[in-house]
Amino acid sequence: MHVIATAGHVDHGKSTLVRLLTGMEPDRWKEERDRGLTIDLGFGWTTLPGGEQVAFVDVPGHERFVPNMLAGVGPVPAVLFVVAADEGWMPQSTEHLQALDALGVRHGLLAVTRCDLADPEPAREQALARVARTSLGAVDSVAVSGRTGEGMGRLRAALARLVATLPPADPGADVRLWVDRAFSVTGAGTVVTGTLAAGTLRVGDPLVVASTGAATRVRGLQTLGQDAGAVRAVARVAVNLRGVARSALTRGDALLTPDRWLTTGEIDVALRGDDSGELPRELVLHIGSAAVPVRVRPLGPDTARLRPARPLPLRTGDRALLRDAGRHRVAAGVDVLDVCPPALVRRGAARRRGAELAALAGPRPLPLADAVLRRRGFATAGELRAMGLPVVGEPVGEGWHVHPGVWLELTGELRRLVDGWHVDHALEPGVPVDAVRQRLRLPGTWVVKPLAEAASLVVVDGRVCAPARRAALPASVEAAVAELTAELRRTPFAAPDAGRLAALRLGARELAAAVRAGRLLKVADGVFLLPGCERRAGEVLSGLRQPFTLSQARQALGTTRRVAVPLLELLDRRGITERLPDSTRRVRAGRTN
Repeated sequence: MHVIATAGHVDHGKSTLVRLLTGMEPDRWKEERDRGLTIDLGFGWTTLPGGEQVAFVDVPGHERFVPNMLAGVGPVPAVLFVVAADEGWMPQSTEHLQALDALGVRHGLLAVTRCDLADPEPAREQALARVARTSLGAVDSVAVSGRTGEGMGRLRAALARLVATLPPADPGADVRLWVDRAFSVTGAGTVVTGTLAAGTLRVGDPLVVASTGAATRVRGLQTLGQDAGAVRAVARVAVNLRGVARSALTRGDALLTPDRWLTTGEIDVALRGDDSGELPRELVLHIGSAAVPVRVRPLGPDTARLRPARPLPLRTGDRALLRDAGRHRVAAGVDVLDVCPPALVRRGAARRRGAELAALAGPRPLPLADAVLRRRGFATAGELRAMGLPVVGEPVGEGWHVHPGVWLELTGELRRLVDGWHVDHALEPGVPVDAVRQRLRLPGTWVVKPLAEAASLVVVDGRVCAPARRAALPASVEAAVAELTAELRRTPFAAPDAGRLAALRLGARELAAAVRAGRLLKVADGVFLLPGCERRAGEVLSGLRQPFTLSQARQALGTTRRVAVPLLELLDRRGITERLPDSTRRVRAGRTN
């Protein structure tokens, strides 16, 4: 299916064309039919000669109903622009064309109606010249008469040529259905309609109401008046919703694929239009079917920050327009550049931000994505997609990506942090992982390990330190350990008792630092010997008659029971000795070294 909006000043001409093309009455209200004035959106559909189905959204032409017109045009990819041969180009035709240009509509067809009342050529030439200067460019044109039916065959053929040029929509895209009508049906409940511009809707699909975050589910679907189990874009669709009240939805709201969209209350945009440099501070932002007041903060000649009155589900690359409702004019077209912009708090920040955006403006999503990730440092793939950006950066686990430049900076910061920590905390083995997360503002502790590896560091027992580091001990600790080392070299198994350790001022932290530095070996709580004592003890015990008792081992080693018991247990664990069922031990053959 294809969806085309009928725009232009001539209400009766547009509605007549839709009526003749579809056999349906697009003016739904009696007042519209009585006055020949389109007030709200009208709809109809038909099948073209080539078999293509086309739905029409008939929009109002009068200036009092421009918001309604924009609600119908916003999500639609093509337009049938209508002028009257006997009236020619009208002021309201200009605003309609400006709106289409601001929204970036690129596919269209010109219909000159009422050719039975006047020569259509002057109006056709004037309209084609104006249209050619917009995003529509050069378009096909047809002269028709709604009263006589002249040219309707040519119009159908021209519509077939138009739809053949329309790019296909992405059926796998995330759904964002802008609501243009919401009503209740007896026995069915809440129903909304809109133009599905991308993605696929299926019965049973979960959806989220953008304005409230309320969860709902598709109870039923219709397109072109027929029930459907699934509808692919582009299509006009009516969605019967489960679990949401009619009062909870109005025109301008949107139904979203859950967990795929970001609703934002602040955006940075590029501006298009001759008057974009002199924007009022209060305007109305039109996107999809939404019309939302915004505060405008200029950042540069062609860039601005917008703050909508309510959060909107927007992505980088979205096109919208700003309208000055008081002066009845389109103020500027809008290209959304950043849906999570940085705060502007320092002097000159707005000017610098404007220069940055000016360099990034244009159809270049990769530089935009790189700039956003550079500023954020880390982002998940889902966050980038929700912002409308391609997934860039390097994966670091847990679905997160990091900017390469940020990663390089963080490795340097981590090395400096670890080096400084060892200086300031000489008795500790390294920086606690959570301290690294906080100091470097990382998204989680799981980042620390890959970051440490990139910085040629290691994570041991929840701390980041240099690999195989022989820590330098403070001078006072070094002196005490040196004195203890000399004593243990003379009597290698006479571990100092608590009194001797206290006399040396070697407390728990100092002893732990000496152990980490490889200067002492902790045999058990309160029992410290020199590294390598296991090998030397094995050599001494191998000279005993095998097997031997604890008492014999204690005497041979020249130590106390306090030391002998844990030392023998250590030798057992290392496989140097073997404990027998009768509690005696023997040295394992070949295991004394």
